[in-house]
Amino acid sequence: MTEKTQPKRSTVRDLPRNVWAVSLTSFFMDISSEMVINLLPLFLSSVLGVKTNIIGIIEGVAEATASILKLFSGWLSDRLRARKWLAVTGYGLSALAKPFFYVAHSWGTVAGARWGDRVGKGIRTSPRDALVADSVKPEQRGLAFGFHRAADTAGAMLGLVIALLVVWLMQSAGSDLQENTFRTLVLVSLIPAALAVLSLALGAQEVAVTKQRAAPEFAFKSLGKPFMIFVVIVGVFTLGNSADAFLVLRAKERGLSILGVLGMLITFNLVYTLIATPAGSLSDRIGRRKLIIGGWLAYAVIYLGFGLAQTGWQIWALYALYGVYYGMAYGTATAMVADLVPENVRGTAYGTYNAVLGILAFPSSVIAGVLWQGVGSWGGFGPAAPFLFGGTLALIAAVLMAVWRPGVAIRQ
Repeated sequence: MTEKTQPKRSTVRDLPRNVWAVSLTSFFMDISSEMVINLLPLFLSSVLGVKTNIIGIIEGVAEATASILKLFSGWLSDRLRARKWLAVTGYGLSALAKPFFYVAHSWGTVAGARWGDRVGKGIRTSPRDALVADSVKPEQRGLAFGFHRAADTAGAMLGLVIALLVVWLMQSAGSDLQENTFRTLVLVSLIPAALAVLSLALGAQEVAVTKQRAAPEFAFKSLGKPFMIFVVIVGVFTLGNSADAFLVLRAKERGLSILGVLGMLITFNLVYTLIATPAGSLSDRIGRRKLIIGGWLAYAVIYLGFGLAQTGWQIWALYALYGVYYGMAYGTATAMVADLVPENVRGTAYGTYNAVLGILAFPSSVIAGVLWQGVGSWGGFGPAAPFLFGGTLALIAAVLMAVWRPGVAIRQ
């Protein structure tokens, strides 16, 4: 379909069962994850006394651990012509990793649980995204992925609200995160994690292959030049997109309390939820690239703001605007993957895309930790440095996306 074609505008009511099932699963899993993961850097730093550069390594390795699995699971779903049960397996492993946070008394145990959780994410992400893409018409892709991101983020917001209530009930507002508070949150998080697995297992269906498709080789050349260039540009952006754990630490460093941090994260997820679906639908009509470029430019300005912010309320306001970037660009970029590759390698393409993001998460988080706190005898450049670095790379990536022309008949 060319960019000049004017498809009928779809609504969320037109989305098929699989999109709703996947979205409900992500909703429940994010309730579970956000109750724990956003407070994990504070648990490591305040309770276990772990330094910032070690936290960066934990987060970076956690994402990189999932990367090869994202690539392999996407290819395997193409090879098997089946998406659902690989995704269910991944969600199940993440749910099983959660209880290990409860028994963790060292950063090594926390790292192991975090990495186990990311193994589950590595197995599920590419087949899940391919299942969504398989289930909708091309003119619904942006809407489908936008709706999925909105459901995911609504779950994150609810998880943070639950975390805020638990913190408020169990400890004083101005104190650092306490150990028993964190462990209580882990126990509560097990319920929505189990519901997430059941939602996908019972609600989703495999999409039947209606025409003969060649089994894909495990080779990047089958994905085509436009897709590979797109991945390189996204890679430039991702290298400056360090783990959001650093934003949580920055907020605390600028004076926000635990309750303030949770309130900030709730605001971010509210903005993200409200923007994701209409932005995805808009990308179906005006093209993906425009939304991605706009989101990256917003990211560049916001990250430069994080670097220059002087007070906690400034960090809160910037984090709310951070939801604009996510709503505009994150789901839109995921939808664009399906625009650029043939149907029979869609899982491999999502695996490659997610793997690149995961692999680069390691150096991006390590760079952020080193820029902030240094390494060895070198003390680094201070808390502002990671955000100035990330904003600069986002600006470069936006320029590259603006001058790139895919050369294929997609909605650009």
